[in-house]
Amino acid sequence: MAKLFLGLDSSTQSLSAVVIDYDRRKVVYDKSLNFDHALPAYGTRNGVLPNPDPLIKHSPPLMWAEALDLLFAAMKKDGVALGDILAISGSGQQHGSVYFNDRAAAALASLDSGKSLVENLKGIFSRSTSPIWMDSSTAGECAEIREALGGLKATAQQTGSDTFERFTGPQIRKFYKTEPEAYARTAGIALVSSFMASLVAGKIAPIDYGDGAGMNLMDIQKQVWHGGALKAAAPDLERKLPPLADSSKIVGPVSSYFVGKYGLNPAARALVWSGDNPCSLVGLGLIQEGRVGISLGTSDTYFGPMKNCCTDDHGEGHVFGSPAGSYMSLICFKNGSLAREKIRDAYGIKDWKKFGDLMATKPPGNHGGILLPWFEAEIVPRVNQPGIHRFDLDEKDAAANCRAIVEAQMLSKRLHAQWMQVTPDCIYATGGASNDPALLRVMADVMNCRVLRIEISKSAALGAALLAAHGWLVEAGERPRWEEVVAGFTDPIPGSEVRPNPDAVRVYDRLIEKYAACERKALERSGA
Repeated sequence: MAKLFLGLDSSTQSLSAVVIDYDRRKVVYDKSLNFDHALPAYGTRNGVLPNPDPLIKHSPPLMWAEALDLLFAAMKKDGVALGDILAISGSGQQHGSVYFNDRAAAALASLDSGKSLVENLKGIFSRSTSPIWMDSSTAGECAEIREALGGLKATAQQTGSDTFERFTGPQIRKFYKTEPEAYARTAGIALVSSFMASLVAGKIAPIDYGDGAGMNLMDIQKQVWHGGALKAAAPDLERKLPPLADSSKIVGPVSSYFVGKYGLNPAARALVWSGDNPCSLVGLGLIQEGRVGISLGTSDTYFGPMKNCCTDDHGEGHVFGSPAGSYMSLICFKNGSLAREKIRDAYGIKDWKKFGDLMATKPPGNHGGILLPWFEAEIVPRVNQPGIHRFDLDEKDAAANCRAIVEAQMLSKRLHAQWMQVTPDCIYATGGASNDPALLRVMADVMNCRVLRIEISKSAALGAALLAAHGWLVEAGERPRWEEVVAGFTDPIPGSEVRPNPDAVRVYDRLIEKYAACERKALERSGA
């Protein structure tokens, strides 16, 4: 019998499933269900409920539950061998929270396969909507928790990150302050990941260390709930939270609901779920320190495994638990592909090949020209007022500006990743711009390490499927090495490797000092 494992990913806009045949090293099924299109009755736009306040971003948890029914029905219709699946794990959009009343545990334990999940779950929520990661309405609560924990640096050192509006602790505090009676009726609080895991397991599931670190409530060093952070967020909070656990932990057998309704294997194991970022770490094969991922999208993200926990004293970066053990670090740069597009369009460049050709006409280091492309308010470094800053760079020189924006983005990543104390020896580049050879050449030279392209469309769902396989093997008494678990599923594109040019590396080793000085000067000008 084939060893099949199912990974689910509950993201902002969709629910996805990936089924892997572990022995054949192959994805055998891949499907996504878009919430807006499949479940229009909930009235979401891009998975989010409209609200007159642009800072408030909520979604209905019942929509996610109904989507789970629809996705299992689709898998059954498509002929997926659900009876052969050995274990299920999953990924959830980080930071979002779900609020149960005291009826939830009993309802989960007695799910009736003759009814839908929505029918089974009606009446179990103390709050009908869930604040998600896009919500930015909790600035005041962030300040209160940060102050209680001793300031920005102390908060990051204790919880892995400074307080952020989207993080769950500030969201819980706002709920307690604005709806105290509803908070009092709340018997349990879940993350999106642990809520979906609870549906699959038919019982309240733990929160894993990876997703728990995105709450400002977990002691990042000890990986237990942080008493001071809980007290700063809301009263009686520890009683309302489930235990923390490793993402390889088996919650139990899958709920009989899915066995009776869809023919799922009754012996299949339900695992603890993690967040989308930790799951993507595994789904991209980033399981050993020194291997780094750079996602080149609307925003650029730099992330990778970290053996020893180091936190960012400036509060710009994040530390989460890694499902593969130890920690993962992550920094996000808001001015990613949209900033590159702004430069391209400003000079009337028609396509990215022409952009790359122009870049190549200028030498590494760009004769010392520096561009700080903060077209939007930036996260790293913290820049509240957008602004474009040029140093020794002619604004009229299209080729120089094309090279300058790419060099600036790579130098910024190198500079602002120093707090991690992890020197990359290999970078996996992913995202839309990762097929640009000129950009990858600059990346390899600035970072002084080889760069490989990797294309995995559903890295979070694949990571979840690999977590399911790992957890099942551990329970079966095996001692699987993560390198063996991900092998064949997360291989980079053959022939894509770019190796650094030693001459260019020396140029960037000098230029980064100038870049850092220019950044400091620009931040002083903007009052950041």
